[in-house]
Amino acid sequence: MTGRSMGSHQSTSMITDEWLTPPEILQQLGEFDLDPCSPINRPWDTANHHFSILDDGLSKEWIGRVWCNPPYGKEAEQWLKRLASHGTGTALIFARTETKMFFKEVWAKATAVLFVEGRLHFHFVTGDRAKGNAGAPSVLVAYGEKDADFLSQCSISGKFIDLRR
Repeated sequence: MTGRSMGSHQSTSMITDEWLTPPEILQQLGEFDLDPCSPINRPWDTANHHFSILDDGLSKEWIGRVWCNPPYGKEAEQWLKRLASHGTGTALIFARTETKMFFKEVWAKATAVLFVEGRLHFHFVTGDRAKGNAGAPSVLVAYGEKDADFLSQCSISGKFIDLRR
């Protein structure tokens, strides 16, 4: 099973389901105040403040502009719902545009999306880039005017769609 794509941030051969956002993506999006679902160990910061699984970031108070690369799978919906309710931040998820979650938490609530060209290569908590790609296309989802503006002005290759009503 080695050399296969990661699909849903995990595979049957993986030891961990903690995957880091490629640093080149984060560098394009500006400074974040909080990452409520940060890996326990990380070689680079994703925000000024971090909550890991040990902190239960969903139960904590969220502040400022939030970065959210949630656990992929069914629990992603609760993170997107919380981010939409918070109103300021950006999430990185798989571009599963046909799912109930996408219709409920992205199409109905997001301010903008940026469909990333190609498939991302996430990183291990050591900082090493995974050999296999993520196994599915990714999308950056902005909630709030500031985050929509960051997506519209960044140089990440892809297709920007403004959802402001």
